[in-house]
Amino acid sequence: MNKYAGLAVLLLIGFLTLRGAAQNAAFDVTAYDAEIRPELTSRSVRGKVAVAFRALTENPAEITLNAGALEIERVGSGGDELAFEKSGALLKIRLARPLRKNAELTVTISYHGKPKYGVEFFPEKNQAYTIFSTSQWMPCVDAPDDRAVFRLTLIRPKNVTAAANGRLLGETALADGTVASRWEESNPVPTYLFGFAFGEFKDLRQRRGAVTLRYLADKSFSDDELLAIFRETGGMLDFYENKAGVRYPSKTYTQILAAGDAEQEMSGFTALNEDYGREVLKDEKALWLGAHEFAHQWWGNMVTNRDWTHFWLNEGLANFMTAAFFEHRFGRAAYLSEIDRYRQSYEKLRAAGRDKSLVFPDWNKPTRDDRHLVYDKGAYVAHLLREELGEEIFWRGFREYTRKNWGKSVETADFQRAMEKAAGRGLADFFDRWVYLKKS
Repeated sequence: MNKYAGLAVLLLIGFLTLRGAAQNAAFDVTAYDAEIRPELTSRSVRGKVAVAFRALTENPAEITLNAGALEIERVGSGGDELAFEKSGALLKIRLARPLRKNAELTVTISYHGKPKYGVEFFPEKNQAYTIFSTSQWMPCVDAPDDRAVFRLTLIRPKNVTAAANGRLLGETALADGTVASRWEESNPVPTYLFGFAFGEFKDLRQRRGAVTLRYLADKSFSDDELLAIFRETGGMLDFYENKAGVRYPSKTYTQILAAGDAEQEMSGFTALNEDYGREVLKDEKALWLGAHEFAHQWWGNMVTNRDWTHFWLNEGLANFMTAAFFEHRFGRAAYLSEIDRYRQSYEKLRAAGRDKSLVFPDWNKPTRDDRHLVYDKGAYVAHLLREELGEEIFWRGFREYTRKNWGKSVETADFQRAMEKAAGRGLADFFDRWVYLKKS
């Protein structure tokens, strides 16, 4: 399986939108409460979202959101109609009256549109799911350091099974033959982790401690096959909790085998592709994608790069932790095999003169080489740091980094400080050489 093709396409599309990301220094969005109706046959969405925010300055005049190619029908707050302007992918909303600092306000936006990306529709399979670019199907602040709670009412066909962020609050049959599924994600997370999926899935569940492990797949997979594909999930959960020093943050973790090229983590669930499942059935060690996406529930989802210039803290560390799980499950040789693959990828770029710092300002225009640096060099550098510090110190620092920054946004300096605290010495030389590329 090509471990990067799908990821590369999704990330390239998603990040290119960030050149026009909303900047709201005057506001902090705290919650989104959305009602979304995906339409399979027209590959479109219709929705309404209430955006709650707090003023960070005195007398702010407007709030700006990302809204992709969505067509905005109405914006209001309380009984007021609010003036708005859609300029490209940005939605600028004029407030009806000045706000005092720390005052709270909710604006409600009605909209519809045909997402260019961000939602994958498969009407022939009665299936749809989201991938990364939330602003393509719901107006929001499209930035990784903007965390908010998310409540979703998903209007879906009645003959499908659904998954979304957080816990299912309830379902109601509607007069038009659809079903309203109500979900709530109470952990504040970045908006790119918001999402949903539905399809004519079989739905199997297992328990691992306090966590329900949920597996969804097309009915062409037997129950035994589905359980075999995801049999390692409980072990991954235990391993990541141990290395993080923090428990998995939700009561349920759902994995979906979806149509198309799905390879995307979201808060509390992951969309994987059906080919991944078939590969695991042929080779029990073909777990890279599932292990990588599950690792993101800690490193990426709950400890998140502050901006995309520090993206290696999401993807490089998830790659590294995937290799570490392989070591735990399959032995040292399996770990070294993964690390050597990362090293070869990095050395090939280095030999071609395309090496660069893992922290670089032009990530909004990523090349394929840049993505390999973030994923592969990032993981290889984490391995080299492990070799430098030794097992006890490295994992102590890794837990310190994870626990201290849980539910927060991070920069590379946060990772360095945690490792230096564990080591009891400075690591500037290591980071200058391998992360910042200041030394050869």
